[in-house]
Amino acid sequence: MKWFTKSDSTIGFLPDETPPFWKLLLYAIQQVIVMFPATITVALITKFHISTTIFASGFATLCFILVTKGKIPLYYGSSFSYIGAIVGLVGADYLSSVAILPDEWISIVTFGIVMSGFISIAAGILVNKLGKDVIDKILPATITGPIAMVIGLTLAGNAMADASPAVAGPGLVNNLPWIVSLTTLIVTILFSVYLKGFLSQLPLFLGMLVGVVVAGILTAATGSDLFRQLPAEVARQGIFALPHFTIPTVHWGAALAIMPVALATIPESTAHIYQLDVYVNDLAKKIGTEKKYDLASRLGSNLIGDGTGDIVAGFMGGPAGTNYGENISAMAITRVFSVPVLIAAAIIAMIIACFTPLVKAIYSIPLSVIGGLEIYLFGAIAAQGIAIMIEKNVDMFSAKNIAVIATICVIAIGGQYYFGGMIPFFGAQLPALATASIFGIVLNAVLNIGKRSDHHEEPA
Repeated sequence: MKWFTKSDSTIGFLPDETPPFWKLLLYAIQQVIVMFPATITVALITKFHISTTIFASGFATLCFILVTKGKIPLYYGSSFSYIGAIVGLVGADYLSSVAILPDEWISIVTFGIVMSGFISIAAGILVNKLGKDVIDKILPATITGPIAMVIGLTLAGNAMADASPAVAGPGLVNNLPWIVSLTTLIVTILFSVYLKGFLSQLPLFLGMLVGVVVAGILTAATGSDLFRQLPAEVARQGIFALPHFTIPTVHWGAALAIMPVALATIPESTAHIYQLDVYVNDLAKKIGTEKKYDLASRLGSNLIGDGTGDIVAGFMGGPAGTNYGENISAMAITRVFSVPVLIAAAIIAMIIACFTPLVKAIYSIPLSVIGGLEIYLFGAIAAQGIAIMIEKNVDMFSAKNIAVIATICVIAIGGQYYFGGMIPFFGAQLPALATASIFGIVLNAVLNIGKRSDHHEEPA
């Protein structure tokens, strides 16, 4: 339904508008292209089935739109934030030794993903009932910022290992992966910094393409195959095949390891909905409609939608996700915020997931290319944690804040690198990231009690 007549000078589509069919199709393909690199990279790193990951992304997006009643134009894609918890749970050495995680492990991990969805849903319900301030009190930037930081930093070892996989051969041949990974890293950074417009949303995709081309040239020149062998179950598939679905298995250790990560994604999701609110209402104002799109007030619904997406993806055997900033940026550039476009994009993604030649091509991407991307991506996650604290004006001279930040960082990072991600404690094995998160939340709450009592005593 059109709420107004567009002026000739302003082109765009608001959330409740539907573009003409061919435009809708092109806009939808564009949204798929934007989400694709990050989503498949998560699958490649965590060793989840690529076809399942893509399919789950599309289906979870449809569920998100349904839960939010078609009011919020967001795309659900796989999240990098959960990689550290998955690596810590499964074990980095084991993860690097397999092409695809066995069903037993996927079932265990996805139980944690499903349970993490309930964290987001609970946060959304709290926001709807009590307002956003309650989340800020329970999860201030002194907690969410460091959690985001350690999510990236605990993966640094994995990034460097993937950037330099062993290649049989003497001298230079053994160092070929470094050439590929460093080239991938540098060009991805250059693309992210210098590209403009629509291309600025595709640095991962373009960097990956360059890395693959370089790997192909080196393979042809030296005879050393830098590309990965296809998993047997993928190699024997025909042109079309349904994704490999896996049902979660109850495992409370996995839940404990993965659920706290949802806490770190809440600020990101909040920022996205506020960002979208500005973009949509700016377009509405320029076009001249009197209709208001108060998306910022739908933060609670957005978090509930995110949690629903995690539950849906987990039950399909896919990784956890979040609403994608890349897709928001693409919408901002094109000024197309149409929910029907995102519905079409989700359906296209589900269709692509069944197209086996594309899936096979993705599986063959050299590990060194993935490693080059990881160095940049994992560092960017850590930087986002710093950005959260800067944006919220965290006082770094406060003894309380330093205590909370310091303990979260050391417990998580130390637990990852000294204990391999599982901290032995009185006979139990505690996931490093989860332990750090819970300790930080409890410590912050305890220190705030003392702080409140001090304030009460001052007037006397």
